[in-house]
Amino acid sequence: MKAKVHSGLSQHKMDVNQAKQEHLLALKVMRLTKPTLFTNMPVTCEDRDLPGDLFGRLMREDPSTIKGAETLMLGEMLTLPQNFGNIFLGETFSSYISVHNDSNQVVKDILVKADLQTSSQRLNLSASNSAVAELKPECCIDDVIHHEVKEIGTHILVCAVSYTTQSGDKLYFRKFFKFQVLKPLDVKTKFYNAETDEVFLEAQIQNITTSPMFMEKVSLEPSMMYNVTELNTVASGKECESTFGKMLYLQPMDTRQYLYCLKPKPEFAEKAGVIKGVTVIGKLDIVWKTNLGERGRLQTSQLQRMAPGYGDVRLSLEFIPDTVNLEEPFDITCKITNCSERTMDLLLEMCNTRSVHWCGVSGRQLGKLSPSGSLAIPLKLLSSVQGLQSISGLRLTDTFLKRTYEYDDIAQVCVVCPYLSPES
Repeated sequence: MKAKVHSGLSQHKMDVNQAKQEHLLALKVMRLTKPTLFTNMPVTCEDRDLPGDLFGRLMREDPSTIKGAETLMLGEMLTLPQNFGNIFLGETFSSYISVHNDSNQVVKDILVKADLQTSSQRLNLSASNSAVAELKPECCIDDVIHHEVKEIGTHILVCAVSYTTQSGDKLYFRKFFKFQVLKPLDVKTKFYNAETDEVFLEAQIQNITTSPMFMEKVSLEPSMMYNVTELNTVASGKECESTFGKMLYLQPMDTRQYLYCLKPKPEFAEKAGVIKGVTVIGKLDIVWKTNLGERGRLQTSQLQRMAPGYGDVRLSLEFIPDTVNLEEPFDITCKITNCSERTMDLLLEMCNTRSVHWCGVSGRQLGKLSPSGSLAIPLKLLSSVQGLQSISGLRLTDTFLKRTYEYDDIAQVCVVCPYLSPES
């Protein structure tokens, strides 16, 4: 239930033309906001102290305390806010507008208009733009306006009233109410481009208000070329639990990190040139609740990443084992993609390194590869050194332009000795 509270808005002077004239109507503007839970300061002492049980008896008799838990600061009663409070970006600003006839005569053709002026636009918030035929003495016209705040900075609520007196004079006055809209969250994003065309998004969300927030939803709406998977839950049996636990509250100045994985849709996955140039990833949708369930919502602008530079030819790994045995051949599968706009004739060379040796024929022709086309090549190699070894030494040569593309440190593999037991 919403309570009417005097806004405490900073009121500017009326128009100069109407400032000295006494008007028949009075305009009142109050912000509508929800009440807060009453808090008290419990005072206690030991039983052997001079007051004895006096403080305890007074707290038990206090109607604002919780019976059986009088020493808690939180009470059962609600209090109306005594000031305007803060308005945050993404919340809904609600205001009660009342025009009262303070005179002893009937006023006709009353038109009440409420506009909200921001730094970039002027919005009409009035529920009705039609005039009221007449307003009798001691009667009033009431209106409630709502607006979802989408800009930070200074906002000015402009309330204008026009009416006609019994003598036929047309009068007009307006009042200005200024308030500031603050930023509730600080959102930072980081992108990680994987070799498999996957994009990982890390979103850091910090509560920069002075009160806790209940994070109802933090989701990523991907662009048309991607599917998204949220990585903010952990499988526990048949159910998924949040990585943040059961308490979804974000305390003031606390930060949470959300992780998302975006994969190209099947119809775009094979178009290497298209995916290569995609910079728009999607936008974050954040919904939270504050005091007594007051809801706020923010949507970021389209998030953009720095597109990875693959050059004309891209080489990625489709398959590689995690662990291999020392001096035993193992298989990998490479995928070669033509990212240029022309057909390429490629030559594959394999150069041995100190620890990794390629098995097979080096310098073989791969044939023609059309634009955005790809080719999967199975390769065999072995390692002569234990430990974590990097796979390097692949060379692709464009026979038309005589240009060679070098690929080193394309992956790592753990090499173990099969003759040594884990216990030794």
